Amino acid sequence: MTVLNPGGRDPEQRFDTIPAPGEGAHPPINFHAFAACTLGAFRFNPRRAIAEDTPVLLLLRGDFRASERALADLKKQGRTIAVSLKETGLHQIAQQLCDRAKLARFMKIVAEADGCIATTPEAAELYQRVRSTQNPATVAFIPTPYPIEDSPWNLSVASTERAGIFVGTREWDVPSRNHFAALLVARQLCEATGEPVTVVNLDGHKGRRLLDELKFPEGKLRLIEKWKSYPDYLRDVARHKIVLQLDRSHVPGQVAGDALLCRIACVGGDGAIERIAFSKTCGESRTINDLASMALHLLGNADLRAAVVAESQQRALERLSFQAVRSQLAEFFAQIEQR
Repeated sequence: MTVLNPGGRDPEQRFDTIPAPGEGAHPPINFHAFAACTLGAFRFNPRRAIAEDTPVLLLLRGDFRASERALADLKKQGRTIAVSLKETGLHQIAQQLCDRAKLARFMKIVAEADGCIATTPEAAELYQRVRSTQNPATVAFIPTPYPIEDSPWNLSVASTERAGIFVGTREWDVPSRNHFAALLVARQLCEATGEPVTVVNLDGHKGRRLLDELKFPEGKLRLIEKWKSYPDYLRDVARHKIVLQLDRSHVPGQVAGDALLCRIACVGGDGAIERIAFSKTCGESRTINDLASMALHLLGNADLRAAVVAESQQRALERLSFQAVRSQLAEFFAQIEQR
């Protein structure tokens, strides 16, 4: 499969093999993972996407003009085309579609494509309503895959090397992320257990001042303040006992995907991957108090953490691995090609 992000900034990339951590222009995650799991290509140039001579997943981004032109070009060449919004959190969808011109293009593109792939169940419901007069089988929820069956992507460390809480969110100004609330819970857990807390702060002095107001116990707050490569970031995550977040954005779920690669427990969040792999510890239908209590139990019980990780790996192998999602994509494109 070819993933086309027309006019995007990510470099073009062929996935003849699954790159190991640190190899290739972009790690095989998010939409790149759809190309990687099918040993396909990620393109930003429509002509090169056409030359691949494969089914295409066309991403909708920006003002959708480039996506609209790419759709027309692909249809002229007889390609089978599925479309997806590039940003699919509920708040992101709302932000993108509050402009009349963009909404008109979105409605037109979704209606004219052969099908839609949604990386969240909520986005799938949205596409189905836009395409209400067409076959429901032309819309599919297919979660973004992770190469968990590929041994180089097992970034776990020994349990004796793990300590503390990694806060999975970092955006103070997106209400549905609930970052402030997650930090308060992390501080409470730190005070109760003595476990250190790691927070990503890419807001510089402003972020440090905000964190100073929370008054974490002395020496217990660690900040990551520089951009790291994805493998190095995962190695940081892997050194913790749990990942904690209170996100309510219904995103695809990269925080949980990162936890899968690190083989650690993820608490909170209602992303698609959280709900699939960490159904017993995700934030869906649970209160902040429920999640805080759950995190407290996990921090103090290594066997419980191991059980959560084992279950998440099994669920991921069945539904989120490269092999599993490759099968889902093959079935979906076979259906829409037969229309």
